[in-house]
Amino acid sequence: MCGIVGYLGNKDAVDVLIGGLKRLEYRGYDSAGIAVQNGTGVNMVKEVGKIRNLEAALENTPLKGNVGIGHTRWATHGEPNQNNAHPHTDGSGNIVLIHNGIIENYASLKKMLEDKGHTFKSETDTEILVHLIEEFYTDDFEAAVRKALHEVDGTYGIAVVSTYMPDHIFVARKGSPIVIGVGKDEYFVASDVTPLVQYTRDVFYLDDYEMAIISKKGVTTKTIENKKIKKNVERVTIELESIEKGGFDHFMLKEIYEQPKTIMDAMRGRIIKDEGIVKLGGLEAVADRLIKARKIIITASGTSWHAALLGEYLIEEFCRIPVEVEYASEFRYRNPIVGEDDVIIAISQSGETADTLAALREGKRKGALVLGVVNAVGSTIARETDAGVYIHAGPEIGVASTKAFTSQVTVLTLITLMIARRLNMSSETGKAMVDELLRIPEKVQIILHQNDYIRDFARRYTDERNFLYLGRGFNFPVALEGALKLKEISYIHAEGYPAAEMKHGPIALIDKDMPVVFLATKDAIYDKVISNIEEVKARGGRIICIATQGDDVIQKYADHVIYVPETLKALTPLLSVIPLQLLSYHVAVMRGCDVDQPRNLAKSVTVE
Repeated sequence: MCGIVGYLGNKDAVDVLIGGLKRLEYRGYDSAGIAVQNGTGVNMVKEVGKIRNLEAALENTPLKGNVGIGHTRWATHGEPNQNNAHPHTDGSGNIVLIHNGIIENYASLKKMLEDKGHTFKSETDTEILVHLIEEFYTDDFEAAVRKALHEVDGTYGIAVVSTYMPDHIFVARKGSPIVIGVGKDEYFVASDVTPLVQYTRDVFYLDDYEMAIISKKGVTTKTIENKKIKKNVERVTIELESIEKGGFDHFMLKEIYEQPKTIMDAMRGRIIKDEGIVKLGGLEAVADRLIKARKIIITASGTSWHAALLGEYLIEEFCRIPVEVEYASEFRYRNPIVGEDDVIIAISQSGETADTLAALREGKRKGALVLGVVNAVGSTIARETDAGVYIHAGPEIGVASTKAFTSQVTVLTLITLMIARRLNMSSETGKAMVDELLRIPEKVQIILHQNDYIRDFARRYTDERNFLYLGRGFNFPVALEGALKLKEISYIHAEGYPAAEMKHGPIALIDKDMPVVFLATKDAIYDKVISNIEEVKARGGRIICIATQGDDVIQKYADHVIYVPETLKALTPLLSVIPLQLLSYHVAVMRGCDVDQPRNLAKSVTVE
């Protein structure tokens, strides 16, 4: 969850570290700190709150040096305060460490260290690790780091500097991502590539139980068992402009507006329009096993779980293969029934989601074919799955996912079409589906033109305490996603339900103070949804409807209507979710919320 950055070279380390932390702030932002080597020692400044608070502190306590590490925190152990902020030091102040992850056996290790005379300043699990290194250090610092890592259970991505080994950074990972950038006589460390692209496009990724020793002479990579390994340097293609706001007030709004492009990018080069078929190079080698699957299990968390639900609806309707959707956090703890004839699809924007990674590993252990649908190239899930598909959404900086969701749904639609055309879907149906899918980007653009209208009526809902989102069929997962977006960024309590389930409990909440958002697009169950709207209206609820363009009847039921262009039933979510993203965004902005960095949240959930 936390952001890690490191630098060793000829530049001013503080400038590189602060710039990198700003790029990584979406990974955690309740405190931040940096430590810089100056040739004689290691100096450190850390501060509670956003990176700007750290910058202000550095004006009073400037640091100088060419080697350093920095950290922006998402709290797991201990409240956000200066003592709990990273970096952490050992008792002597000679060893400084930053950490992303959770040390699960920290309590027993802490007692052992206290019995040996160690004292602790923080409530964090991280401080135990730096004291472990101190305990094991005699005259071989690298060996002390490796020995300490052998003692900890849990996950870690760490960077360590020490007066014992000046001009060195020691980096290691298990379960938390670490990428190393290689420049000309300089090296960079980060939790992902976004802080690196300003300086270098040449990177390599550490795998679990690997460490890197970085010095001015170069980089040595080893296992924590001290076996040297060779890492292949890759070229990343992210453009710097893609991680800038580009004139928008917030990354979230920019990413909402990017969806016509990102949906098209998810399809680009993958559709043969004249034949109505889909070619997914990442799945070709496993296509036969995929179409013969006894069962498909889709596992994910958060917004990706909502995309997974849509994947279930799509695959079962068009491929007639049974699908189960599992919360990744629950999957491996309930001894799921998984066999060699099953397929698991793991969905994760970051490709580093700890729960999803654990779920796919459990599936592999049981012999299933494991596929990945991820955004981040080179991520752990991308490397550990048997095959997969990138969604090509580009960097998503806003913590609340928008464009990644629609790209995930697009890719799941493509996977459905690839399977269905090989099983039972006619050429005519396939052509109709891909023709309409290719029109979706321009239809999203039409919805975006209503932004000012949505902003204007959003003002009426800024003081609400609760919202209800209702939908049926393909629009039920969209209701869940709309409710999640609102609660994530505006802190208004919101729930999504199947519209007919409203009568089984939630209807008790309906009164004049309860806004209800209905997904009421024209389809086979439109009349049923109208009946549900009537039930809410009869009880004084205020109604916002997402409706199909040309549906004038809906206006007599609703206080506000947002229209989306007509499309095929199965593709409706790619359109109906867009107004809900905009509604959430504008309500949150008007409430004075930080929409890009909502409280208590972080972008990449790398801890269980």
